[in-house]
Amino acid sequence: MLAKILSAAVVGVDGYVVRVEVDLAQGLPAFSTVGLAEGAVRESKDRVRSAIKNSGYEFPARRITVNLAPASIKKEGAGYDLPMALGILAATGVLQCGELESHGVVGELSLDGGVRPVPGILSMITAARNKGVRRFLVPRENADEAAVLGGIEILPVKRLDEAVEVLNGTAIPSPASIDIETIFRDRGEYDVDFAEVKGQDFAKRAMEIAAAGGHNILLSGVPGTGKTMMARRLPTILPELSLDEAIETTKIYSIVGLLPEDTPLVVTRPFRSPHHTISDAGLIGGGQFPRPGEVSLAHNGVLFLDELPEFRKNVLEVMRQPLEDGVVTISRAASSLQFPARFMLVAAMNPCPCGYFGDFVRECTCTPAQIQRYQSRLSGPLLDRIDMHVEVPPVRMKELGAMEQGSSSAAIRERVRGARALQQKRFAGSKGIYNNGQMGSGQMKKHCRLDDRAAEILHRSIEHLGLSARAYHRILKISRTIADLDMSSEITAKHVTEAVQYRRPASANL
Repeated sequence: MLAKILSAAVVGVDGYVVRVEVDLAQGLPAFSTVGLAEGAVRESKDRVRSAIKNSGYEFPARRITVNLAPASIKKEGAGYDLPMALGILAATGVLQCGELESHGVVGELSLDGGVRPVPGILSMITAARNKGVRRFLVPRENADEAAVLGGIEILPVKRLDEAVEVLNGTAIPSPASIDIETIFRDRGEYDVDFAEVKGQDFAKRAMEIAAAGGHNILLSGVPGTGKTMMARRLPTILPELSLDEAIETTKIYSIVGLLPEDTPLVVTRPFRSPHHTISDAGLIGGGQFPRPGEVSLAHNGVLFLDELPEFRKNVLEVMRQPLEDGVVTISRAASSLQFPARFMLVAAMNPCPCGYFGDFVRECTCTPAQIQRYQSRLSGPLLDRIDMHVEVPPVRMKELGAMEQGSSSAAIRERVRGARALQQKRFAGSKGIYNNGQMGSGQMKKHCRLDDRAAEILHRSIEHLGLSARAYHRILKISRTIADLDMSSEITAKHVTEAVQYRRPASANL
C-alpha cells in the first residue's frame, strides 16, 4: 500500500512543500527513511512507532519505506513525525481520507501520541498557501502563528488520534483565527520613552535624524552619558511595523525558536544587543545548517553594539555586506542562502580604554599609545559605512535634576513619520529602497541636489576634515533627511551645515 501526504519545511527563512510518501511492502519488519534525511528525521521511526501504539493503533509488521521529496534538499527537524505517522495509518487503512494529498500536515510527536510545536511554522504555511494547499494541520501551540496569513484553513490538533479523526471526518475542529488589529493595538506599546532621557539635546536630535532617514549611528562618549539609554529607546521613535514587515520579522524569530508562546506576531521593532564576545557566525549567521544571526534578528529594527572596539575585528568586518546590501549571503559547497538583514546599526564606544579621555571631571589614565591602539581597532571602511558619528557629552547635574521632560517618543515619532512619508513617495518606483539611508548614487544625484552655497560648505568641510568619498555621500543623505524633517524639498546650506556636524567627532578622534 502506498499513501501520500503533504508537509512543509524551511530552508534559510523560506518554506517549501515536502511530499511524504509512505510505502508498506511484504518482507521482514523494517523502517527506512530516504530523501536526504538528517539525524532528527532518521530518529522519527522510534517516535512514530511509539506514538502509533500508545494512541491505540496497531503498528504494521511490514517493511516501511518513507520518502521525503524533493530528495535533493537535506531534511532536518522533527516536524515530519506527524505526516509520517498519518501516512502509515493511511497505508494500513486506518485513516481513510479521499483527499489526503491535498492536506498539509506538520508536527513533532511525543511517545504518548501528543503533537508538539515546531519552529518556522509561518514560513511553512506561506509556502503551502502559495502551492495551493487549502487545509493544514498544525500543533495547537502553533495555531495562532499559522493563522496570521489568512487564505488557508488552519486546523489545530493536540494528539495523533485527534488528527486521524479530523482527516476521517469524524471530528470537526474550529479553524484557528486571530484578530490582527487587536494584536497590533494591545502589543504595539513599548516600556520605555525618550522623555525619560535628561539633557543631551544634540544627541537626541541626531537620533531623530537617524530614525527619520534610516541612518546608522555611532555614539561616542565617557561612561554614564546615556548612550545605551538612548539606543534602547530608538525603536520607540521609528514608524510602526507594517503587516508585511511584522510577518517578515516573525518568520525569522519563529525559525530560530525565539518567538514567545503567547506572541503569534512580532508587532514592535526588534532591538538586539549582542555581547561583544559574540562570534562572526553568531552575528551574521551560519552553522552546519545555516541559521539567522543577530543582524537578521534585528531585521526591520535596531542592532545595538555596545563597547564597539571590544568586538573582535573579524566579527565587525563581516558586517560590511549587510550594512551595504541589507542581506546576508551564506555560501556552502552545496547551496547558498540569503537572510534578510535590513536594520539600523547603533554603536556605542568610549573614547579610550579607561573611558575618561576628554572628560572635564575625571582624569584619563591612558597613555597616547593606548588611546591610539584602542581607537584603531575600528577600521576606516567600517566607520565610513556608519552615517552619523555623534559625540555624547556628560550630563550636567542641573539637567539631571530638572523636572521638565523632553519630547516624548510619540511626539518624535510623529515627526519621523512625516519625513518617512516623503521618502516613501520619493522612492515609490525604486525597488528595495525605502528611506534615504538606502539611496544609491543614482538616487542621490536625482534627489540630493545642492545650491551653490550648500555645495561650497560641503566641499570645504570635506577638505578640512579629510573625509572620504563615501563620507561625502553619507553627508548628502543626512542633509536630505534633515530637509525632509523640515518638510523642505530643497537642501539648503543650513541642512548641510548641520549634517557635517554628525561626521566630526569620529574624524577628530581617529
